[in-house]
Amino acid sequence: MAAKAGHRRRSDSHSPFVIDVSRLGRRAGSMVELTETVTAPQRIGIALLGIAKGAPVDLDLRLESVSEGVLVTGTVAAPTTGECARCLIPITGDVEIHLTELYAYPDSATEATTEEDEVGHVVDDTVDLEQPIIDAIGLELPFSPVCEDDCPGLCTQCGVRLADAEPDHHHDLIDPRWAKLAAVFPSETTNQANGEDPEKSGGHA
Repeated sequence: MAAKAGHRRRSDSHSPFVIDVSRLGRRAGSMVELTETVTAPQRIGIALLGIAKGAPVDLDLRLESVSEGVLVTGTVAAPTTGECARCLIPITGDVEIHLTELYAYPDSATEATTEEDEVGHVVDDTVDLEQPIIDAIGLELPFSPVCEDDCPGLCTQCGVRLADAEPDHHHDLIDPRWAKLAAVFPSETTNQANGEDPEKSGGHA
């Protein structure tokens, strides 16, 4: 069992999400509270929205020693930046997630009976919160963020943002079959493209 613990992946000690738990000790019930602001080591989020690299990330956590390891609970909050999925303008916001993660001690029964990706592990008296934070933020952020709930998006013809366009913004579409005649007989072509009878509309037979 001890050999199994030796294969655990070492935490990246340079990551701000790697927390030193050596001061916690192993006495069940001992607790340490951690409240600090760190810098996001990379962009965290989904395609259109996320926490930018270098953005401040607020950690408000409680580290508690339990019989099998270290239980980490609390919140992680940060500002987000991205773009509207409908009209593509820049948007900003905030995200907050709640963590509840157990990190098994190297010589615990939990450590010996679980795979590496099933539960976290205490490695060199540290716990690595980075992947749980990345996963939780990815689930918390909306897949298609919008600037406003009723954002009308972009005009499919010219690409203008419809929220900024004139109320009567529209395009007169001509059937492709009549497009070549439009320049020669603009009025008649438009009438025929709209299904109108040229004689009734004043055109020539």
